[in-house]
Amino acid sequence: MQYEETINLKDGTRCLIQNATPRDAEEVLLSLKKVHEETNFLLAYPDEKELSIEEEKSFLRQKEESAAEIELCAVVADVIVGFAGVSAIGASEKISHRAEIGVSIEKDFWRLGIGSALTAASIECAKKAGFRQLELEVVADNRNAIALYEKMAFVEYGRNPRGFASRKSDYQELVLMRLQLG
Repeated sequence: MQYEETINLKDGTRCLIQNATPRDAEEVLLSLKKVHEETNFLLAYPDEKELSIEEEKSFLRQKEESAAEIELCAVVADVIVGFAGVSAIGASEKISHRAEIGVSIEKDFWRLGIGSALTAASIECAKKAGFRQLELEVVADNRNAIALYEKMAFVEYGRNPRGFASRKSDYQELVLMRLQLG
């Protein structure tokens, strides 16, 4: 699946939302490491993200060639500063209508509209791929992300009070959210 759109951020800066491709692998890994160092809201710690450049290239190639899944990146001034991905929950008939979304942005670029743009692009891609439900999990303390997802019409359908075992704060509660696409 292919996607490309240029948007104007809240500060007037231009941002390109596009597929992350194998040629972006090294920059993607550097930005992902930075994002994981800047927040305690993500699935893994920076020391747990140790993909090689070749493994990342392979992952991005699979996403680029997929008709249903996609890995997007946000590019500001020719630098990758954020990501979003749409991945199928599974292939069996009973769950093939469901996909999950993940969004992450470097802290210096929070509150500029990149999260909204990446989420909207992900929704558009999920619809195009034929998914009928988009799902996510978000740390309950991440109020800004929850507000964004609610603005995009995601609804809470449950909570997992021990969703993440945190090195910093015992457990983190996860909010389960979904968006009905059709």
